[in-house]
Amino acid sequence: MKLLRIGPVGRERPAALAGEDSYVDLSDVADDFDERFFGSGGLDRILPIVAERAADPAAVRSLGGERVGAPIARPHQILCIGLNYSDHAAETGQAVPTEPILFTKSPNTLIGPNDDVRIPRGSTKPDWEVELGIVIGQRTSYLDSVEEARQSIAGFVVVNDVSERAFQIERGGQWSKGKSAETFNPAGPWLVTPDEIEDVLALDMWLDVNGVRRQTGSTSTMIFDPYFIVHYLSQFLVLEPGDLINTGTPPGVGMGFRPPIWLQPGDVIELGIEGLGRQRQNVLAPR
Repeated sequence: MKLLRIGPVGRERPAALAGEDSYVDLSDVADDFDERFFGSGGLDRILPIVAERAADPAAVRSLGGERVGAPIARPHQILCIGLNYSDHAAETGQAVPTEPILFTKSPNTLIGPNDDVRIPRGSTKPDWEVELGIVIGQRTSYLDSVEEARQSIAGFVVVNDVSERAFQIERGGQWSKGKSAETFNPAGPWLVTPDEIEDVLALDMWLDVNGVRRQTGSTSTMIFDPYFIVHYLSQFLVLEPGDLINTGTPPGVGMGFRPPIWLQPGDVIELGIEGLGRQRQNVLAPR
């Protein structure tokens, strides 16, 4: 299934993709795609309903003109893995990590895939990062194996881990202060369940700024794969249903260019991952 949420900000309703540009509404069988939904077996419950409605022309609606929000409601937490591609570590001048580097991102950074990204006040080095996101499907702690981690994943999403490098690197402390400005986590357009993906470690990734290709990569070059990451994190903290994990970015971020390239008001970011959809954001000036 490909799950999405449609409607104005704060009033999104749950739905499932029925075709390239169509969907079926699920608001009568699911309140939202949130912790309660995933934790109560919501994916299994709606599977036959989605199949039935997608086969009924009367139930299928056009996506034209509809706003698509983030495919999950605000999660309990957004966890992020840093420097998870060896070539990205090299372009930033940092060593390849021997264990996943963990930092957090404020859950209220989550926005829709085509919503505007706003540069924060005082920003001098705003940057982009196309990433594979993992959505957790059940309460998870102290997993015994990587195979158990597979069973804990509800699906995968496209994420733009927008960053402010001066805040992140030059202002002391942890990376979170450079990651948690409002609008800094576009996600979607949909959550793709694992059965829809032949090999999550063979997905092409890309990102353009103003029509110029900046990032080209593949999940095949991850240092730590999604299943290892979930198993690893479960040894340190409890993962809740609906939690989002951003798994790192391939090379081509703005800070990696010589000289660096930073986002500017008026820029347009477009990005996507094979099989998971694409995003488009306009970059706005600070408030």
